[in-house]
Amino acid sequence: MLDPASTRRVPDTPLAPPTRTPSAAAGSPAEPVGRGRSAAGTAAGSRPRMILAMLGPAFVVSVAYVDPGNFATNMTAGTRYGPMLLWVIAAANVMAVFVQYLACKAGVATGRDLPQLCRAHTPRSLNRTLWLQAELVAMATDLAEFVGGAVALHILFGIPLLPAAFIVAATSLLLLTLAPEGRRRFEIVTAALLLVILAGFVYQAAAAGAWSGALSGMRPRFADTQSILLTTGMIGATVMPHVIYLHSSLARSPARSSREHKRRRLRAHRSALFIALGIAGLVNASMLTIAAAALHGTDTQETLEGFHAGLGAVLGSGAAFAFALALLASGLASSGVGTFAGQVILRGFLGRRIPLTVRRLVTMAPPLVVLSLGVEPTQALVLSQVVLSFGVPFALVPLLVFTARRRIMGDLVNRRVTTVAAVVVSTVISVLNVLLLVRTFAG
Repeated sequence: MLDPASTRRVPDTPLAPPTRTPSAAAGSPAEPVGRGRSAAGTAAGSRPRMILAMLGPAFVVSVAYVDPGNFATNMTAGTRYGPMLLWVIAAANVMAVFVQYLACKAGVATGRDLPQLCRAHTPRSLNRTLWLQAELVAMATDLAEFVGGAVALHILFGIPLLPAAFIVAATSLLLLTLAPEGRRRFEIVTAALLLVILAGFVYQAAAAGAWSGALSGMRPRFADTQSILLTTGMIGATVMPHVIYLHSSLARSPARSSREHKRRRLRAHRSALFIALGIAGLVNASMLTIAAAALHGTDTQETLEGFHAGLGAVLGSGAAFAFALALLASGLASSGVGTFAGQVILRGFLGRRIPLTVRRLVTMAPPLVVLSLGVEPTQALVLSQVVLSFGVPFALVPLLVFTARRRIMGDLVNRRVTTVAAVVVSTVISVLNVLLLVRTFAG
């Protein structure tokens, strides 16, 4: 049976924030007052260190915004319409920063992550329903990452998709051993993989002259109905439910944190988000502009293998290799992030925790089954995006409700303008995800 208080006694997730930070003493309730410039100087000096500490979680979360699903949608947009839909990526990035900021805010203010808040403030039946859909989201996430990593290995080494998927699974298990009871090594490895992705697309952008004329794509407009539908997919599938859960856990404050310390932590998280998701936005924009410069107007097949072949034909083998390497790094990094998110989901909604390796084996089983059935990789990506789209409102709506309640958030409760903005963003994303589902099933 589940203990009602188990969310307090279950040990922190391996990626949970450390209980001590460089600036914790400065924000402690026991801090002597009246130190004047000395205290102010300490607080000022601690801010860069605090931002640096929050960059690790922000980089982990940002990986989800450059996963293989983003490769497919962004490259398709550039191939079909040139740079015209670049503004969509900019808008999606702004929404992503806002949503992840709210997730951070919930963790900082309450000391609990979003699944824990759901368990504490929703009826048991609703909490179980939220847990079940969150588990489906975690499995769908793994499906996208496995497909991307397997396709990359197939492109690079000619390995068939199913054996390649098992190699991705084994490698992701190896990556998880880098963080047995702490998060720093995993954050460093994840950030390194993100830099590999960034370097791959910077190289391709330079080879393609991708940014020439790209600013014309910042004017909001559509070409036809298909461009509207593609925009729906680009924005609607941008916000990933599992990283909302994960980031709220990474941002949790120690229980005894003072009000001022929590505000400093939240400001540091916000700055780190701008940096990390700014890099992710640059990667996504590069995907689209590279495809626009090199593949627009060609008969390139709109699949991951087709994009690789098209880049090789137009820009040379170096650019094609950089694309495949970035895709592999994306699949490996985002698969590890998905596993940790699954741990947060299980611990938060049910108050239970299992070893990460066991968790990994459970969540990677469905993707391996799908690939073993011979499902075409692009179709598998579409399937994963459908499930992710279905899960977005189940994460956004509770996040909006909890952050707007003073009795839960205390002094960090949303201001009215923040709540209005959250309602607008949540409505837009949810409606677009519904349209994405309709589009998928209606053909």
